[in-house]
Amino acid sequence: MAVASPGAGAADREAGLAAWQRIYAVASHPRCVNCHAIVPMWSGPSYGRTRPHAMKIDAGESRIGAESVPCKSCHVTSSRPDRVPHAPPRIGIDWQLAPVAFTWFDRDSPAICAQLRDPARNGGRDGPGLVAHVVADIEVRAFIAWSFEPGAGREPAPGSLREHLDDMRIWTAAGMPCPGG
Repeated sequence: MAVASPGAGAADREAGLAAWQRIYAVASHPRCVNCHAIVPMWSGPSYGRTRPHAMKIDAGESRIGAESVPCKSCHVTSSRPDRVPHAPPRIGIDWQLAPVAFTWFDRDSPAICAQLRDPARNGGRDGPGLVAHVVADIEVRAFIAWSFEPGAGREPAPGSLREHLDDMRIWTAAGMPCPGG
């Protein structure tokens, strides 16, 4: 997937804020925040109440659980996820939590927005770098793509992958405006 991000200011602030609201709907959705957390969480309609992962998994510094029980002990890949519990619907996903610095769980829109636009807290990325990060994840790891097509019995993140990428481009082109700021 080619990265073609317009320069900052190419979209107006109003369009950027509208795109941000859709980005936040994705970033705050349980499909995303359950792994953008200090410890893996279970939240969303299929889990009832929000709570830490029932297996009491501690992802540790590795973010893959190597210090205790690795995520892949249960979250195996399968070409038939409808028959393998907890399997992602794509081959090649190496399960892990996002880095601790990228925790979004239980954070509001202004906090996540400020975090994503701050290179000190987003992996050193500017706007085009954030778009490139999403594209690289789609092409290499597939976590973001998986969130929009998580397989049978799982609620997908809102919208589509294409719409999310388009919103990232609009938001970054508008200078990455945050609500209330």
